[in-house]
Order: sequence, then structure tokens, then C-alpha cells
Amino acid sequence: MSQEIAVVGSPDFTTGFRLAGVRKFQNVPDEQKDALLDEAVMETLDDDEVGIIVMHDEDMDHLSRQARQAVEGSIEPVLVTLGGAGSGGLREQIKRAIGIDLMDE
Repeated sequence: MSQEIAVVGSPDFTTGFRLAGVRKFQNVPDEQKDALLDEAVMETLDDDEVGIIVMHDEDMDHLSRQARQAVEGSIEPVLVTLGGAGSGGLREQIKRAIGIDLMDE
């Protein structure tokens, strides 16, 4: 069974992924992140079809302690955060998340 990528975040963040073909997403407007982000993340974690959750790293600050621990401790689906100062490229983040370099020849 193949699993899907899901994106959780602001409509501006999810739009590019949706245009690239990601079908599972949760739009949470910036002004409602403190109230709605936990629920969106937990729903995505509970979706058996999702293998990777992509979020902007700044959104992690809006999660409650319980939701943050749930996503950080999740093995499947795995959380990949993008953006922020000092973050590596997507290749390095995926390598760190799954333990292998998918682009290695």
C-alpha cells in the first residue's frame, strides 16, 4: 500500500504542494493557528493513508505541548518541517527523517 504526503499550514504554504499534486492537506489561516492547528495536525496524524506530514517549521511554535510531542515522536507518519534559519535543503531533511539518502547514486 502506498502512502501519501500531507501538508498542514497556511493556504500560502499548502498551495505550492497542491499544485505539485499533493492531495491531502489541511489549510489553517495564520490568524487561527493557535486555535485550529492542533486539531488539523492530530487529524492528519490519525489518517492511515498519510506517510509524511510536511509543515513549516515556524508552525511548530503554535502547537500545544501534547500535539508537538505527538508529531515529534511519530514514526509513521513522519514529520518533515521546512524553512527557518539554518535549515538544510529538502534532501538533507528527508535524509534525516528517514535515515537514507534517496538521491544518492
